[in-house]
Order: sequence, then structure tokens, then C-alpha cells
Amino acid sequence: MNIYLDIFTCFAKIGAFTIGGGYAMIPIIQKEVVDKRGWISEEDFMDVLAISQSAPGILAVNISIFLGHKLRGTRGSIVATLGSTLPSFTIILLIAMFFAGYQDNPTVMAIFKGIRPVVVSLIAVPMINMAKKAKLNFFTGALAALTALLIIFLKVSPLYILLVVAVTFTALTVWRRQK
Repeated sequence: MNIYLDIFTCFAKIGAFTIGGGYAMIPIIQKEVVDKRGWISEEDFMDVLAISQSAPGILAVNISIFLGHKLRGTRGSIVATLGSTLPSFTIILLIAMFFAGYQDNPTVMAIFKGIRPVVVSLIAVPMINMAKKAKLNFFTGALAALTALLIIFLKVSPLYILLVVAVTFTALTVWRRQK
């Protein structure tokens, strides 16, 4: 089979059947590219995930770009990105066309209320799995918990937290090397 077609269909399937956005797609992408197809190792997937989260933009698109590039360079990036975005774009366009008049319909509202808890779990599961795979020690676990508390309760921007942590750990690393 043509590898580009294989990449496109893999990511199109992921893009078409994932509700809840990028974080909900993580376990499905991992299962497809690591477990099922063996395109990359689990360690490489975690690296791609970390880079994708650090880069600006939509997580699922970033993952597609980096995995496509890892598999087949620039062409692979383009094919994987089109595969992951075209189904969602098409589905949203169809929903907008056909359901615009039904947004206040009690049945439609009930369906979306039922989907919400599923989406929350689809997002929570990869977060828990990433925390386990990151092999957090007490300090890094406490830092993760503190970060979550600052964002949730004090509404501190994650950008400020990232900047403070990056500057602090860079300074600590420089200081330790000079010692």
C-alpha cells in the first residue's frame, strides 16, 4: 500500500472519530501509530507529544505535523495534517449546515449533555497516562499539582508559569555547573 495513503487514512480515521479535541485524540493516535502500526516507539511518541504541546497551535494538528514529518518528511507532514483536519472540518461544516436550526431542540441539547462527561474522560485518561509515563518524583509531582492549583484557583496564565519555571531551572542548571 502507498505509505502516504496509509498515513492519510490513519489520521483521517483518527480525525473523524475523535470527539473532544487534541487531548482526547492522544490515546487513539498512540494506539494507531505505536501499538497497531509500529511506526514509532513509545518513547518517540512521548517526545513528539512533548514537542507538540510546546509548539503554538492546535495539539492534534501539531502531533500530525511532527509524526508525519518523522515518517516521511515534509510530504508526510502535509498528508498527516490533511488527514487529521479534513474529516473534522467536513463534519463541522455539515453540522453547521444541517443543525443550525436545531440548536435549541431538547433532543439535540440532551445528546450534547450526554457527550460532555465522555469528553472529560477522554481528556483525563491521557493526562493520567502521561503523568505515569513521566515517572514523576515527589518534587515534580508537587510542581505539577502547584501548577494546576495556580491555574484553576488563581487563574494564573500557564504562559507565566512556563516562563518562571524555564528561567528558574535554567538559572539553577547554570549555577550548578559553575559550582
